[in-house]
Amino acid sequence: MADSKQDYYEVLGVDKNATQDEIKSAYRKLCRIYHPDVAEDKKEAEVKFKEINEAYSVLGDEEKRHNYDQFGPEGASMGDMSDFMGGDFGFGGMGGLGSIFDMFGFGAGAYNSRPDRNAPVRGRDMRYDLELTLEEAFSGCKKDIEVETLVTCGACKGTKAKKGTSPKVCGACGGTGQVTKVTKSPFGQIMTQAPCSKCKGQGVKIDEYCETCHGTGRMSKTKTLTIDIPAGVDTGSKIRLAGEGEGGTNGGDSGDLYVVIFIKEHEIFQRSRKDLFRVEQIDFPQAALGAELTIGTIDGEAKLKIPAGTQCDTVFKIKGKGMPAVNGSSRGDLYVKVWVMIPKKLNDKQKKALKEFADASGKDNKEKDKTFLQKLKKAFTGKD
Repeated sequence: MADSKQDYYEVLGVDKNATQDEIKSAYRKLCRIYHPDVAEDKKEAEVKFKEINEAYSVLGDEEKRHNYDQFGPEGASMGDMSDFMGGDFGFGGMGGLGSIFDMFGFGAGAYNSRPDRNAPVRGRDMRYDLELTLEEAFSGCKKDIEVETLVTCGACKGTKAKKGTSPKVCGACGGTGQVTKVTKSPFGQIMTQAPCSKCKGQGVKIDEYCETCHGTGRMSKTKTLTIDIPAGVDTGSKIRLAGEGEGGTNGGDSGDLYVVIFIKEHEIFQRSRKDLFRVEQIDFPQAALGAELTIGTIDGEAKLKIPAGTQCDTVFKIKGKGMPAVNGSSRGDLYVKVWVMIPKKLNDKQKKALKEFADASGKDNKEKDKTFLQKLKKAFTGKD
């Protein structure tokens, strides 16, 4: 840093009435002379180069230059007073009020408190999507999954310091990570806070960083976890694995892992919560004469009685043959929709039998047709 008592105009070699263009021109000229990459005496050039940049950072800014001309070097660091007022005299909410207290050194901690930079921080939660078959969801199962996550470094235990050493509290900031600077101004003392340059705002100093995690305190690791899937889970169900998420920092706890379940589409069954649905094909004689069928269920077989005269799309319920409730003893139901199949090809014997059936039931069919036509007429005309 340049000497705060040094005249910035003298450093740049310009008059106090110099224009901004003249100041910029003088700065560029001096940079070409004293830049460490071109100067012969590197050490002297570095010092001079810093002085030139500090002077130009003030004189090259009209507002800072105005404050510098009125109040000297301390005035140059004041900036616009509206920054302290939250942008207006309404204080800009409590943030602006906190700035007022900081500026005059009253109760800064109460209005502008900062979290402890070295406090334990919990790791982030993670998500893993797991796909199951309907059968696996029905019976429950165990699944091994691989998860890549950040875990606390085993060598430094998350301290970031080389094994056998430990971080030291920064003497410059006392472990707060912040340094307070008090400067005088026409308005009194101005108190400002900034990150500590010695520890880079961390509050601790580490002489030698951990070689295993390179000073991050955490490492990437692929973990294999075994999950117990309870019977009855459905798409969207979540299983929480405590502490299996990302590792924390500064000794903080690990986050959690949430396993989200997705059920694959089944070739036979459809699901709605605990109930299952399926279609069963039956032939015309079974529908007309009735039958007793053996129906496949999710966990075996069940008997289904088809009454005589069953129509296509009729739905039957088989109680207790659906999915189980998660962590419960009850089960949903299985709904079976029957579909009457009409044969596309008939042999001579089948054709003869159907013709005989048609002839035998012709009168009944005509009666049904007559009844249907009467109902249709009444629907349109309102008359029988």
